Amino acid sequence: MAAARKTARERARLQVDERRAQLLELGLQLFTDHTYDELSIDDIAAAAGISKGLLYHYWPSKRDFYVEVVRRAAGHLVERTAEAGVDASPDSLLHGLDAYLDFVEQHARSFTAVMRGGVGSDTEVQAIVEAARTAIADRIVSRLGVTTPTPVLRTALRGWIGFVEAASLDWLARRDLPRDELRTLCASMALAALMTTGNLPDPLA
Repeated sequence: MAAARKTARERARLQVDERRAQLLELGLQLFTDHTYDELSIDDIAAAAGISKGLLYHYWPSKRDFYVEVVRRAAGHLVERTAEAGVDASPDSLLHGLDAYLDFVEQHARSFTAVMRGGVGSDTEVQAIVEAARTAIADRIVSRLGVTTPTPVLRTALRGWIGFVEAASLDWLARRDLPRDELRTLCASMALAALMTTGNLPDPLA
């Protein structure tokens, strides 16, 4: 009897976890198509086909739901770029940038909103974005075979990540630069930064 109750509880917990995951994926799409202020709890519940009360059962407010959607989006971004390459070679860099730009293009509005402040200047949202930046920088350091990055390497990588974010925002706003040229520009900036820090050989040296 105890084993049966435990199994039932585990099944119920899995169902709750699956439902939360489904709602977060829906939220990612909704906040891609609409800004934070354009959506109400009623809109989100209607899109999910559930009552507003049930949505509040999972998250106490729209802001809490949004923060979890941002966390999930950041996780997707880190995962996708991680899968794109396994070393610090130019090919892996290009594949990683392709994965990054795929995500940027598919979730243009939510990417723009988060990078430009999200919900006002929400510190929790910004902490999630900062954690994603750190994860990407740490991965590059690892693929370079570096155990402890020097201050100049750390600064160069964080500066490059900021450049890619700013360049992506400009590209989304203007669309006057072909995507392959944007990718080449970002890759060239990365290679130049790594050569300047001494972490890649300079072909002209």
